[in-house]
Amino acid sequence: MTGGARTGVFAVLRATPAPVRYLLGGMLVNQLGAFVQTFLVLYLTFQGSSVGFAGVCLAAYSVGAIFGAMLGGELTHRFGGRTTIVTAMTCAAPLVASIPLVRGVPGALLAVIALSGLAIQAYRPAAAVLLAELMPEEHKVMGFSMLRIALNIGAAVAPLLAALVILVNWDLLFWLDGATAALWALLAFLLLPKRSTARQSAEPAGTPAPATSARAVYGTMVRDTRFLCYLLAGVFGMIVYAGSVAVLPLNIVSAGYPVGLYSTVLVISSLVLITCELKITTYIVRIPKYLAGLSGCLVAGLGYLLYTLIADHPFFVVAGALLAVSGLMIHGPSTAAHPATFPVELRSRYIATKETLSGLAATIGPVLGLLIWSRSGGPAFWGFCALLSVAAGLMHVYDLRQPKPVSEPGPVAATEPEAVGERS
Repeated sequence: MTGGARTGVFAVLRATPAPVRYLLGGMLVNQLGAFVQTFLVLYLTFQGSSVGFAGVCLAAYSVGAIFGAMLGGELTHRFGGRTTIVTAMTCAAPLVASIPLVRGVPGALLAVIALSGLAIQAYRPAAAVLLAELMPEEHKVMGFSMLRIALNIGAAVAPLLAALVILVNWDLLFWLDGATAALWALLAFLLLPKRSTARQSAEPAGTPAPATSARAVYGTMVRDTRFLCYLLAGVFGMIVYAGSVAVLPLNIVSAGYPVGLYSTVLVISSLVLITCELKITTYIVRIPKYLAGLSGCLVAGLGYLLYTLIADHPFFVVAGALLAVSGLMIHGPSTAAHPATFPVELRSRYIATKETLSGLAATIGPVLGLLIWSRSGGPAFWGFCALLSVAAGLMHVYDLRQPKPVSEPGPVAATEPEAVGERS
């Protein structure tokens, strides 16, 4: 990609197709009411459940989400992104809304929460596939940056809405969550295309796409050492991120600082991410993806190293958080977009596998992080995070640096440097 005019924020926004805007808007609406995972433990303990049972319920949600990602990828491959989103959100709405109704029946509550996690997570691969199909090739990385910003805006505003809703009635949290899921299903049904032109052109009538069976796709995946390396790097990154979210507030309080410092860090990080990521991405798309992956992970690793000095001064909390979020902005869009660069017949299952492993790592990260922190202290845990971040960055040098297919002409490769997935 050459020329800043083609990669400027406003130029990309003008080039964004209307269906992509609808997709991002729907995801933002859904995220504004995403309260289950964040407030489930607080809700159950407030209603009289034990902390242990609340933890089991949260684990049930996580297990459902892990399987939901893989299910969503399979449904997307077979029926398309729009159908998968509508189906998943239509199922999620009544499940989430019924959580207060089955609160007094432990078995039913666990089942409803697990199914809620499955349905909620199932739409994520479908949304990523739709974005990959609908966004112009030269702006695909920017598209994934916009997706991340939409989710982060929702994640930043949702707790504020929750604080107001809780003042009225705790049960309203889940009724509002169900309502936003239902609204997302309706918006997807009315506004998203039934079938993208990219998929239509890739699957001409009467000609089956190669490697369409699950066995063939996953067989291709396990032989692709670069993609396996990418998956492992993603697991490392998510373990570090999820673990740091669990450990950082505890580390701040144990160092003698007020809880308000953690809230301040969250607000600053969210504002920086929301306001700066698109602009940063306009520069990142001009460099090879493997350099974005490497440099972003190294910057984040430096931030985690600063966290080892939390006990010395609160400056290191804020500085570490800014470096960590900066690293995420540098490598996040490029690494998130990578599975979307693979051929249509592989894409949905590759994205689903990535989402599934991310969900698994997000479940492991807090448990592992709290174990290391409780046994060895903060510096040991943050050093562990820095090492994993550096390892992930070095792995991206290999997994994101795909060799050029011999069948592609030179001019195409020159104008689309970010399309690094294997093509057929």
